[in-house]
This record gives sequence, C-alpha cells and structure tokens, in this order.
Amino acid sequence: MAFFKKIQKTEFWKNTVKIAIPFFIFVTIISLLMNSWREIFAGDFTKVAEVNFNNGKWITFWGYKVFLSLVYGIYMTNKNMK
Repeated sequence: MAFFKKIQKTEFWKNTVKIAIPFFIFVTIISLLMNSWREIFAGDFTKVAEVNFNNGKWITFWGYKVFLSLVYGIYMTNKNMK
C-alpha cells in the first residue's frame, strides 16, 4: 500500500502515537541525563531548569524531541503496516 493511502487511515495515526509517545519519553530522559546528570542526582533542579529550559531554551529542547519522535513514529508505522 502506498504511503499516502496509509496516512489517510485512522489506524495509521493510532499506531504512530503508540510508537511516538514512548520514544519521546525515552529521548527526553536520555537527553536530560546527558545534559544535566550531575545536577539531577544532586537534586539541583533549579540548575537543570536553567541549563535546559529557561530563556526560551525550552522551545529548542522540546521542539527537536517532538519532531524526532513524530518522524520516528511515522517511519516505524509505515514500515510495519501492511
């Protein structure tokens, strides 16, 4: 089945969300640990917020992860759906 015919089905988008949400959570946790693992384990969440989210950094932080998760979800759903 062609990609454009698949994306018109609601089953495609349900499966995409089932894949994208866990991937999004996984990528977010890994990213936070890579960027601020010392601060997280020290309990300094003010520093974690300052490094990752304050001054408009949250747009970049969440934007890339949402985009990457959605693309990955679409790719995997398209690959596995008949």
